[in-house]
Amino acid sequence: MNRENTPPSPVASARNLDDYWMPFTANRQFKARPRLVESAEGLYYRSVDGRQILDGCSGLWCCNAGHGRREISEAVARQIRELDYAPSFQMGHPLPFELAERLAAIAPPGLNKLFFTNSGSESADTALKIALAYQRAIGQGTRTRLIGRELGYHGVGFGGLSVGGMGGNRKAFSANLLPGVDHLPHTLDIARNAFSRGLPEFGVEKADELERLVALHGAENIAAVIVEPMSGSAGVVLPPLGYLQRLREITRKHGILLIFDEVITGFGRIGEAFAAQRWGVTPDILTSAKGLTNGAVPMGAVFVHQDIFEAFMQGPDGIELFHGYTYSGHPLACAAALAALDIYQGEGLFQRAIELEDYWCDALLGLRDLPHVVDIRCVGLVGAVQLAPDPAGAGLRGYRVFEQCFHDGAMLRCTGDTLALAPPLIIDRQEIDRLLEIFAGAVRKVA
Repeated sequence: MNRENTPPSPVASARNLDDYWMPFTANRQFKARPRLVESAEGLYYRSVDGRQILDGCSGLWCCNAGHGRREISEAVARQIRELDYAPSFQMGHPLPFELAERLAAIAPPGLNKLFFTNSGSESADTALKIALAYQRAIGQGTRTRLIGRELGYHGVGFGGLSVGGMGGNRKAFSANLLPGVDHLPHTLDIARNAFSRGLPEFGVEKADELERLVALHGAENIAAVIVEPMSGSAGVVLPPLGYLQRLREITRKHGILLIFDEVITGFGRIGEAFAAQRWGVTPDILTSAKGLTNGAVPMGAVFVHQDIFEAFMQGPDGIELFHGYTYSGHPLACAAALAALDIYQGEGLFQRAIELEDYWCDALLGLRDLPHVVDIRCVGLVGAVQLAPDPAGAGLRGYRVFEQCFHDGAMLRCTGDTLALAPPLIIDRQEIDRLLEIFAGAVRKVA
């Protein structure tokens, strides 16, 4: 990048850090030693002190095609000149209809109705509301219970928090979460599956816990089960072989909707457009966001099966679903998403994770002898290295490695003592080596 004429960053001064309450951040810790980036291109961020930072987590699991994609920025610039905003309630503009058609064409079979949101959190809550409203629409109004999973992350709305299973996210709001929610056990089993390549061998029986919940609550009272095919925010927790297929069998047997949260796995992260296709399981509803616009403009999309949509289209004319957002199908977001789809498909990025998977997993598993490493998990172009906790406290060792990596020139995602890696899909073998070299060096320094 040519930076000769770039003025000094306005955020370089500490006095500018005081007023922003940062999300999911230890604010005092960050502001004592801030990590600030001011630009990005390709695989790299540029820090405010002029260093190149290799993006090892695609921003926040979202910049799958890398940074600074001119095709997207130019599409957004054209769109804001032509139409900056249009209402989506009882009105419309052409772009969300075009985008819905494009997305339906790459979706798993039958998931051809699109409801647009502005984030993964909104997508999760939208999917839950559609599931509940659908059961009522077909005369199954007693089906009000929702089933999530331990270690699941479905955003920060009260619906997503309720079905989510990450304790830190829930405990401050535990008295205010949705009633009638239960949880499946998580599938992380280091004792049996440590250092797995791809989907772990053991644990399919954990899906059978759904039968126990059906027996406990009654199938007639359960509306939907929501799971991430791969739990990203919990530290890349993978489904055991046959697990998702078994969930699909049980939910179909009992008339329960199956929702896949693919906010992280969507748009090529593990190969194919969605994990549903890579792993051969089609849910009834699928949520997405992040990679939908390559992170350029906030947007989410909920893919809904044709049969569910048709159930709402019965009866007298009128509003079929009393739900939506001011910015549903926003013109700029649609323009960004359409341009991102052109890149993904034109550059074959949905297959990129499959092409690089063996090299990626070989390189990651080659780190198993580093100090304090207790597990490595990998599939597609995503992986996690789990470290033993420091005796002084859980999460301290992981955070120190995360911080050291940034100092040494790489950005990773830290979840407690698990370091997640998910580089942009445009990465090549040489840059994979560079990323893991920086990571390995940081682990040794912290040890």
